[in-house]
Amino acid sequence: MSSLVEYLSQKRQALLARRARIADGRLGPTRLKASAVAEGRSGIRRIRIRDFQAITDSPPDFAGYDLGPSSPELQLGVLASCLNHSFLIQAAALEVPIESIAIDVEATLDPRAKSEGFEATPVYPTDISYVVKIASSASAAQIEQLHAAVEQWCPILNLLKNPQTIVGRVERAQPYAAAE
Repeated sequence: MSSLVEYLSQKRQALLARRARIADGRLGPTRLKASAVAEGRSGIRRIRIRDFQAITDSPPDFAGYDLGPSSPELQLGVLASCLNHSFLIQAAALEVPIESIAIDVEATLDPRAKSEGFEATPVYPTDISYVVKIASSASAAQIEQLHAAVEQWCPILNLLKNPQTIVGRVERAQPYAAAE
């Protein structure tokens, strides 16, 4: 038995327990938080989420050092990760066996966006697509049902398909004091 198949059994138990906590009111909305700080001479952005950190950077042709993915690349990685996890969750919920799963996400980003002659070109990734490579003994109908469930429930996929209103503001801050 594949270790992923075993994991799906554990995921199903966790999913059922979570659904029970939702049903009895013990689990409700969670406020998510992330921050990013630009650092030193490199200009890398250190992202902090809970107790985790990730670094984003630009390629050398944009004054970066290529120390991490760019923000648009990271967004595609986030989508791939969320889709993958959503397939696992829905496979556990629907009891669809999965021996392996990999997801590739691609998009187009045009650096000419908003420059002369390209004023209508979006500054964000476009033509986003994904391909799921799945090994499973499930029928084609079960895989189709699984895919439909993922399309309905994947949070990041649905965020990108149905963008939310984002409110931003700028606050003046004092420069950080140099360490002596």
